[in-house]
Amino acid sequence: MRLRPVTRQSLPALASVLLLAGTLVLSSCVPGNTKPSPAETAATDSAASLARQGQFDQAAQAYLTLASQYGGHADHYRLLAAEAWREEGRIDTAAPTLAQIKRENLQGNDAMRFDLLRADLALHHHDAAAALRLTTQPTVAVPEALQLRLYELRARAQAATGDHWGAARTRVQMDDHLQGLDRSENRKLVLAELAQLDVATLKQRAAAMQAGDRMLPWTNEALSQHGIAVAQPTPSLQQPVGTLLPGANADVREGYKMPARIALLLPQSGPYAAAGNTILEGFFAAYAEAARTHAPRASVRIYDTRGNTDGATEAYQQATKDGAQLVVGPLTRGAVAALFAQSTLPVPVLALNHPDNKQPPSSGTSEFGLLPETEGAQAADHMVDRGLHRAYVAISSDDFAQRAANAFKAEFLARGGNVLGMATVPATDTDYTNTISQLNMAGADSDTGLFISMRPSQARLLMPQLQIAKITLPVFGTSHIYAGSDNPTADGDLNGVEFCDAPWLFNAQPGLPSHDDIATQLPSARDANARLFAFGMDAWNLVPYLDWLRDHPGSYLPGASGQLTADQFGRIRRVLTWAKFENGVARPLSGSLQLDDLPASSGSAPAPASSSVQPAAAASTSN
Repeated sequence: MRLRPVTRQSLPALASVLLLAGTLVLSSCVPGNTKPSPAETAATDSAASLARQGQFDQAAQAYLTLASQYGGHADHYRLLAAEAWREEGRIDTAAPTLAQIKRENLQGNDAMRFDLLRADLALHHHDAAAALRLTTQPTVAVPEALQLRLYELRARAQAATGDHWGAARTRVQMDDHLQGLDRSENRKLVLAELAQLDVATLKQRAAAMQAGDRMLPWTNEALSQHGIAVAQPTPSLQQPVGTLLPGANADVREGYKMPARIALLLPQSGPYAAAGNTILEGFFAAYAEAARTHAPRASVRIYDTRGNTDGATEAYQQATKDGAQLVVGPLTRGAVAALFAQSTLPVPVLALNHPDNKQPPSSGTSEFGLLPETEGAQAADHMVDRGLHRAYVAISSDDFAQRAANAFKAEFLARGGNVLGMATVPATDTDYTNTISQLNMAGADSDTGLFISMRPSQARLLMPQLQIAKITLPVFGTSHIYAGSDNPTADGDLNGVEFCDAPWLFNAQPGLPSHDDIATQLPSARDANARLFAFGMDAWNLVPYLDWLRDHPGSYLPGASGQLTADQFGRIRRVLTWAKFENGVARPLSGSLQLDDLPASSGSAPAPASSSVQPAAAASTSN
């Protein structure tokens, strides 16, 4: 694929998708029933050879010579000359030659190629209406080899005529057929076209679409970039990754593809070093488990990102020079955004967060993070599935709680629910009487519940005060209300509260090392840190299945932080388990997690490698 950028106003444009081997004929084939003479065949091969070498002007002149010598095929050769000039970026030079061609003289695919050249010329002269007519002929069959180029020209014509929705839809049609840089640039243009529409129009379009409409995720993505919280339905989990592969004494599955060298980009110094070290220890705990199951493992090299954007980009560049085949990290949202802003990313990335600029990952990259929005949306689905269609919302002033609440509301409304009231619990007060009064929950119907997102200390204050106010609504929360370890005395006030969380904390996912066993050995796996530890475990476990998850929608990896699946943008999404406080102890709800047939561990898990004693294959590099 030869890329040639096309500019339109201030938007970056997708390179024109013209395959030299497809749309520009480079063989000696000549249409018609008349067999060409050896001399004509030799001259045609010579002209095609010039085009393949990138000598387009010389190729065009050679084709024009053929047109003058072989009148029966003159328009075919003129078409080839015009295509060669177009590849040279000289579409105006081709205009007089195109004007000489009579469409009725063209055979096979030549007529469609002729129309595409005319459309290209029309766009060059700002005649978008003519280009649109030429690329939307309902009675013309389009050969598969020409479809991408047709879509590209049609999208440009639609955009130029102000049909930004049509242009976006056309580019979405192209998405599955593109790869690499072409796909990344096309995706940027889809969102750039949708960005031309106002929020009200996008909302109206989204509301009118069925769940399976291919434009719905893109429309929601555009709304998100406008800062609008959109529905995030729980992903459909259709089948676990691959099937067990026999032989080699290895418990791996179909689709297991392990790179030889991995670079792990984490903050080992700076303000995020503690989080980075917890994730690192979880990563190597899963690494050690892979050795026990005889699964192929990569060599891992650690790079210190220093917890800032410069450190992250420098670490990536060094990892690339060192021969990494996959980069896992960086960790912070700003660092991920800075890395994704690079003009090229020669080595694929599994980022351990989502960028703060909300741009979707480019082709070949994936994002994986512990998003509060995920928990809020899944709480909404859980409540609706329980038959609760009316909700009150009480949250803390923390950023995570605000984000979870926005996602809860968007998903709850999308599922036909009604949010009756929202209130923020004071950050320093211990008396929540005003908050409870503000929500006015007295006399609520039986189909009503309360969604909360706050830390344990606040939840332990809120629940008794709800009881005093005779509020007996079922309560549902995010993982933040659970401290990560059992405390029956302190958590007795939370009895009855249901919340979503990482299954590994409750040993609710078969096939993983025991949380309790690891927590007795490593402090980093205890209490609230256990979620980051589980996140690190999943970062390793995702590595061999990234391609499989992208290529098999509905497939999922049973992970420590949740069931993991990939959306069409390359974001890893989590489906969490549900737990409930009973007698002050959090226990997973029966049937809340789809149990999977991952290879079961035999015997007890070995002690995981700590960050100070890493596997022999790992080396530490500070950047």
